[in-house]
Amino acid sequence: MNIVVLAGGTSTERDVSLVTGKNVYGALKSKGHKVVIVDVYLGYEGDITGIFDADIDWTEQISAISADAPDIDSIKALRPDGDKNFFGPNVIAMCQMADAVFMGLHGENGENGKIQATFDLMGIKYTGTDPMSSAICMNKQVAKELMAYNGVPVPKGVHLYKGDDTKNTVGYPCVVKACNGGSSIGVSICNNEEEYKTGVEEAFRIDNELLVEEYVKGREFSVAVIDGKALPIIEIAPLVGFYDYKNKYQAGSAVETCPAELDLNKTREMQSYAERGYRALRLQCYARLDFLMNSEGKLYCLEANTLPGMTATSLVPQEARAIGIEFPDLCELMIKSALAK
Repeated sequence: MNIVVLAGGTSTERDVSLVTGKNVYGALKSKGHKVVIVDVYLGYEGDITGIFDADIDWTEQISAISADAPDIDSIKALRPDGDKNFFGPNVIAMCQMADAVFMGLHGENGENGKIQATFDLMGIKYTGTDPMSSAICMNKQVAKELMAYNGVPVPKGVHLYKGDDTKNTVGYPCVVKACNGGSSIGVSICNNEEEYKTGVEEAFRIDNELLVEEYVKGREFSVAVIDGKALPIIEIAPLVGFYDYKNKYQAGSAVETCPAELDLNKTREMQSYAERGYRALRLQCYARLDFLMNSEGKLYCLEANTLPGMTATSLVPQEARAIGIEFPDLCELMIKSALAK
């Protein structure tokens, strides 16, 4: 098949997306597909005639993910016309030429449904879920409301907009997070009023909405769901602090155990909640739902990720490997799921 891998973009998760794209590009090439990887925002300036036979590979420029989120303003400065057209040169044309597009994007204008809606209008096949469920899951408050309504337990908390009274009504410790953020960017654990004020300022710096939630102390887990069926659970135990941006993407920053060491009843309970959340959020193809379990064994679903990372340290590939699905086969499975939509 002719496949375009979309990566990059202008979200705070740009670096993660580039590494995801690089890994997926190599995996699909190893399966014999003709693959082109392109930065959705910067595009490709050359002649795209016969692009899938040209074997253009610029992935050697992509290195490891840095410890800090990238400077997006410097990326946007590379395209003075970026405010007029998000898609870089030739991106749409290349996607129209492909049998399918692998969505290697993360964060804003990748996971929020806008690109998915554009592709639907143009008849372009793509991996992942549809525009509506993408938009729902991008907003953590909307996703929480839908999951809670459908019997999936979520942490208690409040939802605030810029301009609202930000007095802490949840108590300490609490968690402050940007409502539409990803990769734990804009997330703070606050133990007092000073930390809370700083956390609110940081979250509002990157988003106009935020959540203040009760702090759930306990073990952290993630469950991938593919075509409605939960994969083995993975447990994440950061060596220092919580599972923030650095601990997510810097090798050796966390101990990840898959399958997680849980009794059968708790495993089934968490997988059942993951599958119920998947249905409640109208998800398609694949997603990853994140959970916390407190010392009493109570579960809380934190969020659903519609385009989970596919890097060397990412969770979904580890879960798939636990049932014998190697990374190239997983990427191909996602392409086949896209074609079947």
